[in-house]
Amino acid sequence: MRFSLRWKRGGGHVAEFAPIELIVLGGRGYVASELLRLLAGHPRFRVVAATGRANIGASIEDVFPTLVGAHPGACFIAPADLPERLAAGSGPIALVSCLPHGVAAEEIGRVLAVAESSGRSVFLVDTSSDFRHDAETYSLVHGTAHPDLELLARFTCALPDVPGETPSGPIAHPGCFTTAVTLPLWPIAALGALRRVRVSAITGSSGSGREPSAATHHPERHGNVWAYRPLVHQHAPEMRTLLSQAAGSPIPVDFVPHSGPFVRGIHATIFAELAQPMSAAAVVEVIREGYRGNPFVAVGLAPPRLSHVVGTNRIAIGVAGGGDEVLVTSAIDNLGKGAAGGTLQWLNRVAGLEATTGLLAPALSVG
Repeated sequence: MRFSLRWKRGGGHVAEFAPIELIVLGGRGYVASELLRLLAGHPRFRVVAATGRANIGASIEDVFPTLVGAHPGACFIAPADLPERLAAGSGPIALVSCLPHGVAAEEIGRVLAVAESSGRSVFLVDTSSDFRHDAETYSLVHGTAHPDLELLARFTCALPDVPGETPSGPIAHPGCFTTAVTLPLWPIAALGALRRVRVSAITGSSGSGREPSAATHHPERHGNVWAYRPLVHQHAPEMRTLLSQAAGSPIPVDFVPHSGPFVRGIHATIFAELAQPMSAAAVVEVIREGYRGNPFVAVGLAPPRLSHVVGTNRIAIGVAGGGDEVLVTSAIDNLGKGAAGGTLQWLNRVAGLEATTGLLAPALSVG
């Protein structure tokens, strides 16, 4: 899956255009909250509503006190009221689905039908796993047939940093683990130099979502680390698909995720088997060239630190070793680059805006 990508620079004329209305579908979770934070002050997208089955009529800041003053006039509406809200407006509209896996497909189908019947052009990005796979892989991952094959065929699953033509239809943003692993390896795979991938990665508790569970309960998580779903995690097929598409041939991926004692971030340790011997410095240059001009990708020989990227849309990559196998380490914010940040980057791209619009905030670290 190859897309052309132009990183616009200078410009500075985005704010002169009329705002594009934006609605968040399923606006109560951590990804939705992070997206709403990033959209505060965005010069082109204007949040007008979020949907939910609770908090109906409440303002954004009532539900998220950290966003006081960020989206004046925007409130939560019932999914049943969405058709009326869409039909009432004019011009293009941006829709971001933060709905849970298994729910997104049905809701998105209805919303798209209404938006398109009203004559409005739609920019849509989904953050669930409902549109990341082909029909066969979806059935294997979810244990059931996809509920809307016609709609599935309209989606493109890809990372916004990957060069190539920008998709014209709805987009499925890959998972956070997939982002952390696939982004560093994509240029190597596209060069035909990647043979096999083995990954150990650790993620923060926010990756498990807002609903509390044993996996996110603080006394269980604090001071603790454990592996879960080793070699059968649902993000592994995404990694295999995207890397195999880049390489033009199957790339095996063995993936072991871990739960970490922190809230935000993913740190991945990747053992990449190569088709021909390469030094670490040569691999750095391959990755650097693959993302040349991209303000969100930093790569070098030093291993990255998680605190340097938390709260940002950046990925930090380090390369070590050399020969037939190199060690690649990467760090991202699972809520930022891995979800809400990547989603906003897609929205900027499909709307023809500068890639960095609304995404230049520095890391949340104090050091």
